[in-house]
Amino acid sequence: MMIALFDLDGTLTDPKAGITRSIQYALERLGHPVPEADALTWMIGPPLISGFTKLLGGAENAPEAVHLYRERFSDVGLFENEVYPDIPAILEALHEAGFRLFVATSKPHVFAKRIIDHFGLSRFFREVYGSELDNRNADKRDLIRHILDRERLDPATAVMIGDREHDAIGARANGIAAIGVTWGYGSRQELLDSGVACLVEKPRDLHEPILTLTGSMLRPAARA
Repeated sequence: MMIALFDLDGTLTDPKAGITRSIQYALERLGHPVPEADALTWMIGPPLISGFTKLLGGAENAPEAVHLYRERFSDVGLFENEVYPDIPAILEALHEAGFRLFVATSKPHVFAKRIIDHFGLSRFFREVYGSELDNRNADKRDLIRHILDRERLDPATAVMIGDREHDAIGARANGIAAIGVTWGYGSRQELLDSGVACLVEKPRDLHEPILTLTGSMLRPAARA
């Protein structure tokens, strides 16, 4: 059985408006200077707690910032979002090809599931996995390990698709190949430096590398 794990933000959907506006809301409530949206896109993808720690210059106010962020995001921000073109089509193709598809996001799963349902993507996925509200499994290494254990998956039959270095690092730590996508918020160099097997420029071009990577992993097992 071939497995594909998909990151959410910057891979399946473009969450820029909702995330950056919620960050700005949190900063304003804290009395902190509020950057323009384009100066905050680096926070899309990594765990929020680490992003706010860096943004605020220390960990002291980061938990409160996350709380304030979620105050807006949970009601408004999560729907200020849109699915990237051709994503439903590629998910449909993989689903029909027999892949088991999972979402693997650092976003809390309570929000991720609402987003996936809202955009009508839940029919493609076996399960939506994310972090807990207390930040457990926010690190992609921990999250992917949790998915593999929970679903009893063989990492040799799986591939991780994501737009940030954290996706590739998490995949490599668990023996999974990673595909870097360039339409999200990670740079090409960031993805290459983190060890992705390849870069993909458009969602419609994902099918072939996913098949190639999972197929090449399956063949040695078949000979054994």
